[in-house]
Amino acid sequence: MLQNAAPAIVLLIVMVGIAWLLQRYRRHLPGAAHRAGPILQVLGGVALGPQQRVVTLQVGQGEQAICLVLGVSPGSVTALHQMPLPPEAPPATARPGDAPAPAGFAARLALFRKDGDANR
Repeated sequence: MLQNAAPAIVLLIVMVGIAWLLQRYRRHLPGAAHRAGPILQVLGGVALGPQQRVVTLQVGQGEQAICLVLGVSPGSVTALHQMPLPPEAPPATARPGDAPAPAGFAARLALFRKDGDANR
């Protein structure tokens, strides 16, 4: 019994050892280094069906930030629209008792949608 199980146990120990070594030294492997890319932030999403969604992403920060509107389905991701994000500006008519203006694209979109429903 032991002579049949011994090779399997040795193989399991070797596989765990290789996995541990790869995880420990992955920074030193060529092509496996952590690559810094643009900062991505999901601003919002809407389900269109059981497997389709429209998602808005903010790519980058500061003045270089852009908003991408993506159509996402199980087989693909399609860019629907791209626009620069406007710089954040304080409201001109802010009063001490007023609620703060919404920050970010998702909050502005929700406010716009709410205003559009009130006009109907």
